[in-house]
Amino acid sequence: MDFIKNQLEELGMSGPSIGYLSNIIMIIFIAVISILANVIAKRVVLKTVHRIVSNNRFKWGHIVVQKNLFQKLSHLVPAIIIYYSAYIFSPYQGIIEKAAMTYMIVIMITVLNALLNVFDDIYRTYEVSKIRPIKSYIQVAKIVLFIIGGIIVISSLIGQNPLIILSGLGALSAVLMLVFKDSILGLVAGVQLSSNDMVRVGDWIEMPKYNADGDVIDITLNTVKVMNFDKTITMIPSYALISDSFRNWRGMQVSGGRRIKRSIYIDISSIRFCTEEMVAEFEKIHYLTDYVTEKLKEIQAYNMEHEVNTESNVNGRQLTNVGVFREYIHQYLRNHPKINKDMTMIVRQLAPEDRGLPLEIYAFSNDINWGVYENVQADIFDHIFAVASTFGLRAFQNPTGHDIVQLKEDKQYAREY
Repeated sequence: MDFIKNQLEELGMSGPSIGYLSNIIMIIFIAVISILANVIAKRVVLKTVHRIVSNNRFKWGHIVVQKNLFQKLSHLVPAIIIYYSAYIFSPYQGIIEKAAMTYMIVIMITVLNALLNVFDDIYRTYEVSKIRPIKSYIQVAKIVLFIIGGIIVISSLIGQNPLIILSGLGALSAVLMLVFKDSILGLVAGVQLSSNDMVRVGDWIEMPKYNADGDVIDITLNTVKVMNFDKTITMIPSYALISDSFRNWRGMQVSGGRRIKRSIYIDISSIRFCTEEMVAEFEKIHYLTDYVTEKLKEIQAYNMEHEVNTESNVNGRQLTNVGVFREYIHQYLRNHPKINKDMTMIVRQLAPEDRGLPLEIYAFSNDINWGVYENVQADIFDHIFAVASTFGLRAFQNPTGHDIVQLKEDKQYAREY
């Protein structure tokens, strides 16, 4: 500053104008130095960092560049220059230093915020992130960061110790609890969801209360975002997954099999003992040849041992068409290429109903893809409905308009002839 004043005096200037002009020149000089320092930091230092990162095989380096972490950090350079140049303007030194310090604190808050984002993105590149998501913890850390940063900024501006301001927050704790109620509940829920491994990103969950039925695409501090199968998005409060019931289909996805549990209803009036002609036809069926042969030997041996009078089918043991049909379905499933043979496979009778006798198929497909699963299930029941008549069985269905019209036509035909 003295050098500038001496140069101005040599140029013939005097009086107060020298002080004003020297201050303006000094401000311009500091501004130019700050701009040059910022340009050098961005174009030289940042380019060097980016070049190193580009040649690095680790993904975290590219994430750091994408989040502009070093670019934000470069704004500290002009602030430091201004801060240490404040003594030149002694009447305004305190104000300049406070302004520069406040700016540096704000920059550090943004840098730390970006650093948390970088850490979250790096963590997401690992498979463990789907099992143990940390986004809720990152959000809590950001809240703490902004609160502490705001307190430090205020204390810097008013020139007070930050601890004094922190002690005053005790009186506002009730207000803060009210304002951040959802965040606190979400944090507690997030800890329980993560520690108990209740839900992960990518899980298929079903929660009828919130009309949610789809894949979890994001878990945050306050909400769990679910993309439903109709491509709508449902936002569920995190604490609702703790307080309410929901279904997680992860077990099915991990097991590698998707359950088929469906029944075919047999008209009870079509159930009867097998005749010799029926048995002969059943022996021609590839899946039943061995079963029918062995079963006939077993029945014959039993009846001979107990001296059963076989002139009546009621006596002793006999094959029934529904029993053979049930065995056929079981063998058909055992030989089906899309059925998981390592998981439960049952064909069973349920209690008779007014709709007939339910034969329930309980098995698992070996492909959990929804489209493939539905095709496998449909193919199986297409075949079962088609072959039921081969066993002399009828699938039950309630009378339709067509059945009534057909009955009237049959009666009219009977009267005429």
